[in-house]
This record gives sequence, structure tokens and C-alpha cells, in this order.
Amino acid sequence: MNMKETKNGTIIEVFVKPNQPKFNVKIEGNEIIVFCTEEPVKGKVNKELIKEFSKLFHAEIEMVSGFTSKQKRLLIRNMSKNNVEPLLHT
Repeated sequence: MNMKETKNGTIIEVFVKPNQPKFNVKIEGNEIIVFCTEEPVKGKVNKELIKEFSKLFHAEIEMVSGFTSKQKRLLIRNMSKNNVEPLLHT
């Protein structure tokens, strides 16, 4: 899985699929795939991603890169890699 621990938290790399019927996070092989319900217009997908991941991890989420791409990098603040991984598998 594309995950890197930093002094600020853990950075995860996700691949986003917009316009899906239901928000869902899936692990396929080494990739984290996020199914978003929003359409990729005016940052709607990014807002949904940050909102849903904040709920999932109960932590502050920050987008590091991929603002206009389907491949995004998110920083989960003040969380270690060991705490992030089990939550992704739920």
C-alpha cells in the first residue's frame, strides 16, 4: 500500500473514482481506491474525500497533491501508519 509516515502524520496515496452510487473505500492489491458520489467539478470530490476520511480516521485530513487528478495524496494528521492501516480495511 502506498503509505508513508512523516513527522506530521501518515501520507496515503488514493485513486479516486467519481460519480459512484455510494462512497466506499476499497483495497485492490497495493492500491487504495475511493469511490466518491460527487462529480469532479469545482473541487466537490476533494471536499467529499476530506469530509469522509475525517469521519473514518477521526483526524484532520489535508490534501497534499492531486487536486485536479484522480491520483491523490492525503495527509492524515498525527496518526501513525500502524493506526491508519486497520481503519482502511474496515
